[in-house]
Amino acid sequence: MVPAMTQDLFYAVSDTAAGWVGLLGSPRGLRRITLPQSSEREAGHLLGESLNRAASSPQRFKNIIERLRAYFSGQRVDFPDRLDFTLATPFQREVWQAARLIPYGETRSYSWIAGQIGKPKAARAAGQALGRNPFPVIVPCHRVLMADGGLGGFSGGIQIKKCLLSLEGVTAEQISG
Repeated sequence: MVPAMTQDLFYAVSDTAAGWVGLLGSPRGLRRITLPQSSEREAGHLLGESLNRAASSPQRFKNIIERLRAYFSGQRVDFPDRLDFTLATPFQREVWQAARLIPYGETRSYSWIAGQIGKPKAARAAGQALGRNPFPVIVPCHRVLMADGGLGGFSGGIQIKKCLLSLEGVTAEQISG
């Protein structure tokens, strides 16, 4: 018999042009997504311990997987998907929602994010919240740069941040550092 908890979480791991991505969701929405990995196993592993309580359900993620494949193939894609913020603090939720306002192929600063949430002195805290973003690409934290145009940080590494920005047509001249 399948534990009752399995009904609350579901997952899929799928290949894209950039590698394997893992998705974890609940009835409330997407709970986590991985950046592309070199193997199906690694993408699944990065979904964390919740995967042990989740049911495989690729069909639930069919639409978003198609859009992720298009995105990593260089097509302009929107991600209006519902997100499950159950594990987020109210501050993280605000920061992540503000980051979703940044259009494809454009960048903003950490200070801009702080201003969007009405906390103009919280740029550093906004950066920390973005560093804990469990929805990379969907919540496009890669589009957030330092005030001087430098790349700042990225949980997946600076090279991946550069690749994602390049995929969206942001040129090196638009980025300092």
